[in-house]
Amino acid sequence: MMPFRTAIALLFLTLSACATIPDISQSRSPCRMEPGGWCSFVREGAVEAYPYAIASLQAYEGDRDLYTGPIPMLEALEALPIDPDAKDKGFGYVLFKQFAPGTYGDAGRQPIARIFAFRGTDFDGFTDIFYGSLRNDQINLAVEAFAAEAARFDDSVPWVVTGHSLGGALATEVSVANPQVRAFMFNTSPFYGGDAMSNDVRRTVFNERGELLRRFAKFKSAPAAEVYTINCQPGTDPIKKHSMRRLVDCLTWIAAYSDRHAFQMVETQRIERPMVECRREQPGHPGVAHREITPCVHQSRPDKDSEPDEADD
Repeated sequence: MMPFRTAIALLFLTLSACATIPDISQSRSPCRMEPGGWCSFVREGAVEAYPYAIASLQAYEGDRDLYTGPIPMLEALEALPIDPDAKDKGFGYVLFKQFAPGTYGDAGRQPIARIFAFRGTDFDGFTDIFYGSLRNDQINLAVEAFAAEAARFDDSVPWVVTGHSLGGALATEVSVANPQVRAFMFNTSPFYGGDAMSNDVRRTVFNERGELLRRFAKFKSAPAAEVYTINCQPGTDPIKKHSMRRLVDCLTWIAAYSDRHAFQMVETQRIERPMVECRREQPGHPGVAHREITPCVHQSRPDKDSEPDEADD
């Protein structure tokens, strides 16, 4: 009999880019008079999560879809060198110091957290699928790498682990093994090996509805966490929905209705309105504390020729 994970991998390799179901999720439809049509619990969750979503995006070092220029709440932290064999297996991560909002430019500011952001799945090859989804190699590397990085510091600055796709599964494993650690995952892989309930109250997940890995999640129970399902790109194919850049843009846009620092990121990174959001006369973000005058009319399908020609993560 074919092993379960092998069967899933073969299914992964044979999936076609069929359209997702075009309706919108429960995080929007009851809240058409709220800013952007996004319910308050989604906006609050986005404000908390968007810095870690940015960190997860930046873990894709070398990709052309990363954020550029200063990211006021994050400062890169030099990491320990990664063993070449581990790199060959697709393993990678970046570290950041996280600072309180509004402290950018203050020479005396102190970090409020350290962020360990795992690199996620590379759809350009088989490496991450084989070593991350089918074997425990990357899981062991992740737990060991986090322990080594944490041992470098003897202060009380808390750690946050985060990641997209496979990186989310690795963040889950570190969260399970380290109850003191907060974790944020994005479009997270369902492949993990730890106790699903360990440290569950300190994990938060944001998934785009209909993205590729949600198909595999049907075959395996997800680890317990506070899960948000949003639908920023209804009607878009599952592979494009999996993109971390698309998800972080959407979360930052949503957060910008409540957080002026997120609004600054929308402007500096030239983030565009999520496809699903209600149309306005002006294309840009309406700003913090915006209030809708009329109910938002959500869009459930992309406009013709509106999909950009890009290589998504």
